Amino acid sequence: MNIHYTLCGFLLILFFSQQTKAATFTLPLWTNTSITTQNPNTVIKHGAVSHINSPYLNVYTPKYNNHVAVMTISGGGYAREELAKESTPTSEFLQQHGFTVFELVYRLPNQDANDTLAPFQDGQRAIRIIRAQAERFNIDPEKIGVLGFSAGGHLAGMLATQWSHQFSTLHDSIDQVSAQPNFVALLYPVISMQAPLDHTHAYKSLMGKNHDSVKQAFFSVNLQVNQHTPPIFLAHALDDRIAPVQHSLDMQIALDKNKIPYELHLFKNGGHGWGLGKANTETTQWPTLFLTWLQNMKIVETDYSNKK
Repeated sequence: MNIHYTLCGFLLILFFSQQTKAATFTLPLWTNTSITTQNPNTVIKHGAVSHINSPYLNVYTPKYNNHVAVMTISGGGYAREELAKESTPTSEFLQQHGFTVFELVYRLPNQDANDTLAPFQDGQRAIRIIRAQAERFNIDPEKIGVLGFSAGGHLAGMLATQWSHQFSTLHDSIDQVSAQPNFVALLYPVISMQAPLDHTHAYKSLMGKNHDSVKQAFFSVNLQVNQHTPPIFLAHALDDRIAPVQHSLDMQIALDKNKIPYELHLFKNGGHGWGLGKANTETTQWPTLFLTWLQNMKIVETDYSNKK
């Protein structure tokens, strides 16, 4: 366990052609179920999306396949998803390094007809789809990771700690597949829903104005860590004012308590929302540190870092 102190139709088509230029294709999550609507009204603004009624995965297949899958999840306070800043460039980076990447575009809680559990239903379903189609994508079904930023880090943390909890009604055979990720990366994540960390936008989106102690505990990732939690990579900036570094420190305490392998990187500056890294700060180091961690954990057996 290591700690190191060291970012109207034409427009819709245009946006996604730009943001998913490296994606091979998309996979819907809930085909032939009542969850997916026939008239999605996705809202696009400044490279972010919201009001998603038909969630899906953008699939990025690599030229050199290391047989490891990563599902990327953007943040945005559970009010929007910052694809252009977070999950899309990260997906392209990982694709170039041999990973088969699945970028999750998930329903947001309490928007339109979506309830609080919508993001977690979509996240679980997505992992099951990836594992069920492991042979198709030539990936190891026991090497499926989840990587999330900010509120997407909260979603990734919930998938890591609550993978055995059934967030939705069973629909088909895919829902019988394990939803457990094999490794997780949390970048400047929202972890706790309890005081004094109950002031994030993610908290407001999930909890509203109610202070339900049971619900706060359930959605506090650190309180749900147990011996079945997969290995976790964390990175956070000490000057983060949106999701204070205490979120990752609380997660560290829980991981230590349960003897879960992890690596924590604390950067002196960088603030919040740095995606692949904020220029002229140490946060630009995290992608390389993450790849090294995966190799040290024997998750990635072949070094594809010099291949394009």
